[in-house]
Amino acid sequence: MSHARWKSPRARALAEGLAETPEIAAERAEIRLAMAFAKAVYDRRTQLGLSQVEVAARAGLTQAKISRIEGADAVPTLSLLRRLAGALEASLTISLDDDSEEVAFVARPAA
Repeated sequence: MSHARWKSPRARALAEGLAETPEIAAERAEIRLAMAFAKAVYDRRTQLGLSQVEVAARAGLTQAKISRIEGADAVPTLSLLRRLAGALEASLTISLDDDSEEVAFVARPAA
């Protein structure tokens, strides 16, 4: 019995030798980066035991904006990244390669 029918349409297309267009590949990379950033914000916030409201107040944002960031629905600007890093008491590290994205908030050493 073949389980090929259980594969996603993308997996089947790739298995058949069909390649993604550059536009689709770029969009997929952008989505991965947005999701990596969203996860990093959520992980650091919960590590600190803060609510979205508390992070929003620290960063001068609304709770709805923090929710959109954690839901990967917002594209942050550089100034927003700086405000979030400050609110989360951390430095922000972003590493981008051709096929991977890594986003991490690194706790600042205690003064």
